[in-house]
This record gives sequence, C-alpha cells and structure tokens, in this order.
Amino acid sequence: MEKINLLVIASIFVAMFLVTLDRLIISTAIPQITNEFHSTGDIGWYGTAYLLTSCSVQLVFGKIYTLFSVKTTLLATILLFEAGSALCAAAPSSLVFIIGRALAGLGAGGVLSGVMVVVVYTIPLNKRPQYQGFFGAVVGISSVTGPLIGGAFTSNITWRWCFYLNLPLGGLVFVLILFLLHLPDRPETKISLREKLVQLNVWGLLVLLPGVVCLCLALQWSSVGFYYLLSTLAIHTLTTQYRRIILSVFATLLILAFISIQIWRPDQAIVPPRVFLQRSIVSGVWVSACLGHMMLIVYFLPLWFQGIQSLSAVQSGIHLLPTLVPMVAASIVTGHLVSRIGYYTPFLIGGTCLASIGTGLFTTLDVQSTLSQWVGYQILYGFGLGMSSQAPNMAAQTVLQRTEAAMGISLMFFAQLLFGSVFLSIGETVLQDQLVTRLGEIAGLHMDITLQQVENMGATELMQMIPDAYRQEALVAYNDSLGACFQIALILACLSVGGGIFMEWRSVRERGKEEKEENKKEEKEKEEKEKEEGKENKTVC
Repeated sequence: MEKINLLVIASIFVAMFLVTLDRLIISTAIPQITNEFHSTGDIGWYGTAYLLTSCSVQLVFGKIYTLFSVKTTLLATILLFEAGSALCAAAPSSLVFIIGRALAGLGAGGVLSGVMVVVVYTIPLNKRPQYQGFFGAVVGISSVTGPLIGGAFTSNITWRWCFYLNLPLGGLVFVLILFLLHLPDRPETKISLREKLVQLNVWGLLVLLPGVVCLCLALQWSSVGFYYLLSTLAIHTLTTQYRRIILSVFATLLILAFISIQIWRPDQAIVPPRVFLQRSIVSGVWVSACLGHMMLIVYFLPLWFQGIQSLSAVQSGIHLLPTLVPMVAASIVTGHLVSRIGYYTPFLIGGTCLASIGTGLFTTLDVQSTLSQWVGYQILYGFGLGMSSQAPNMAAQTVLQRTEAAMGISLMFFAQLLFGSVFLSIGETVLQDQLVTRLGEIAGLHMDITLQQVENMGATELMQMIPDAYRQEALVAYNDSLGACFQIALILACLSVGGGIFMEWRSVRERGKEEKEENKKEEKEKEEKEKEEGKENKTVC
C-alpha cells in the first residue's frame, strides 16, 4: 500500500510540475510563436487566456471536489489540460493557439486544487508537511526553470515542444491515477445530481466568473488583441485608460455581488463565510496574496541582469539559481521539521521575516553591485520563501474539516494566482512610468520616449537604443526604475509578516490524532450501517 501511495504522490507532483511549468514556459517562446503566426497583436492573449480560465475556476473547483468524486474530477481536469496542450502544440493559427491556452488553463485550475485534495485523502495530517515541502520544491523549480526550458526548446528544436512535453508525462500521470488512486466514498458524493447542482450555487457562479474575468482583463491584455473583443461591445473607441476603468468597476461590482450571495445563501455558498472568516484562513489568504512579491522578484530580477549586466534571457534565468536552490532546500527541510515539531506558524513568521530582509536588500542593487551581493541577497530571500510559502496550505488542512479542506486550499491558490497577477501588472506600470520619467530627466538626451514605446519595445530593447554617450546615466535610470518595483515587493513581503503573526498556533500532530479518531469512528459507523442493511436484506428474502 505504501508503494502505491508513493506512486500516486509522485504522479500528482508531476502533474503539478506540468501545470505550473506551463504558466511560464511560454515567456521565452512568444517571439517565435508571433513570428510563425504573424500575430504580434495577439501577444497579450497568449498569457491572459491561460490566466483567465485557471484563475476564474479556482474557487469553483474547490466546491466541485467537495461534491463530486475526487478521482473522477482530477482525471477530467488532466484530460482538459492535455487537450489544451495538444491543441497548442498542433495549432495552425494564432486563434487556435489561444483557444488551446484557455482550455489548458481550465484544466490547470482543477489540477492545482486536485493535487492537494488527493494529498489530504491519502496521507495522514501529521505526515503531510513532508510532502508539502516537496510540493513547494516542485513549484519553485517549475517557476524558475520554465523560461529556461522554453528557451531551450525554442532555440534548439521548436516552440511546439513546450506543449508536446505535456502529452507523454500527462498521459503517464493519467494512467497511474486511474489505476492506483483509490479513495473512499463520501456522503457528499452520494446525493443526487440535481442537489449537487443546487449546492454549486449557480447565482454565485454567474457573478464570480465574469467578475474575475473582468479583473484579469483589466490587468493583462494586448491593446490590439483586446480591440477585437471590445468591438463587439461597441466601446472599442474608448482609450486604454477608460477601458481599464470600466472593467475594474464591473469587476468590483460583480465580486461584491458574489460576496453578498455567499452571505445570503451560506448553506450553498462556494466559499461559506464560516470557512473564509476562520482566523487561520484569513491569515493564509493574506499571506498567499502577499506572495505576489515572489512574482515581482522572479520577473524583474532577470530584467536587472539583462539591462544592467547585459545578459541574455537564458543567462538571466540561470542567475536565479541562488534563489531556487535554497528555496527548494528550505521547503523540504521545513516540511520535515513541521512533521516532527507539529507547528508551522513559527516557520511562517521566520520565513516571512527572512524574505522581507532579502527583498529589502534587492532595493539596494545598483549598477556597481558585485556577484557576492546579488548571490547573497538571493540566498537569503530563497530561504525565507521556502520556509513560509507552504504554511497557508497547511493551515487550511489543519483548521478545516477534511470535507472542507478543498475549499480552503482553493482559496489559497486563488489569492496567490489573482494577486500575483495584480501586483505584477502594477510593477510593469511602475517600471514604465519610472523609466519614461527618469530617462526624460537626463540632460542632453533628446529622445522623445513615451509609455507606448516602452510597452511595445520592452525596457531592455529600449535601453539598447540609448546613445553611448548617455549609456551610463541611462543604466542608472533603469536600475532606479527597477528599484521602485523591488520596493513594491518589499512592501508586500513586510505585509506578509503580519499575516504570519496573526496565524493561529495549531499543531498538525494533535489535529492528526483527532483526525485519526474521526476516521475510526466513521469506519465503525459505516460497518454498523452495512450490517444493518445486510440484516434487512435477509429479512426481506
């Protein structure tokens, strides 16, 4: 049985690796994709389509896993992800590629929650932190290596292998889960389909999905590609600023409506108030949202290497290894320590403090920074990130009943995905504004640099156009502009410390014993019920 469990855990971690890898592997492949499809105007949709579907269904899958078979639901989401990947790999046009990305994102949203739900139902609570540590390592490795793998495939073979890669590995995962994963039936899964649909809270879905879509579109979209979408609504003549304002207003109203519906119908809520308002869940969501500082560092630190040290995109990704290695090590070691000690809160507090210090040090980088500086800063930051990043998920599994754990886990992933995108969008805006302002202040540099130029060309490409006489001053301006982005990451990292302090001190060991007793009680009641049904059948005969 232990061997089968290990195979199942290994397979779902491979699934997690693929869906997290798929989010970033495309970044270095986009130039070749646009060249082949002649689709520069669709660039924004290549990332947005995946984000839209994966983020918008995250909370919904938390409820689906509660009501339907975990195994069946997970297999269905893997099939969706595989179908989307196959469509992307074989896409004959940009439109088909975008549809494939949307389909893959839909499957990825379900796989993210499903992996952790399987862990909840197959591993005792007191042992889960060990596996949670490996889970954090998998996410960290995929996040950093995604652009590297994408660049390697694009440069040496073809960008299509970024998606062909998912097919054999995903197929193997599907087969292993199909034959090896065996989970007991739950009372919630035995109710009628009609009752399940009622429990899914249709009214909540009708406002949640478009609300998240509006928010994501307001943050990430290509002005050219978005033109065609808005043209159907007869508002494409509006400026970019007004489009974003309109979408943001709609998103706010719809999300407020969703919250109101959850309060109005708590018995059918996608996220019941009793779950969301639990102290550890509030803290976990706060920390997960503030983990947007990781997105900012992983995105803008390579830009610093490319702009200040003149490295290629692949080389800048390799220079992130001082963050990756300690993050993976700290995540695994922390998982084992939590299993032995029982408490995850002290590691959360310590990790967020270390990450805050590391992020603060990033703000001190300048054009003269040495190897020892940026390596040391990354090591400190990586250790802090590895110690703290998995605590929100552990909190959801510890403080909630097993039947509600899926909803808590989905909340954490939703906050991390959504707010990571929000803060990354804010960071990009700040970088563009700062760069235009600071370059405009360089005396004698007669270049009419606009926000549109920075957005279309990219900051590093724009820097290459600066005359040699002003290159040093321009590098300082670029460094200071990136420093403003690192300051946003610092604010988020410091705010996450508050979430760690507010987190309850709950022991996975003590809760694990309680869960074990509950499982024995459930098995005993099930056996008694089966005996009674057997007696009734004999009487009827």
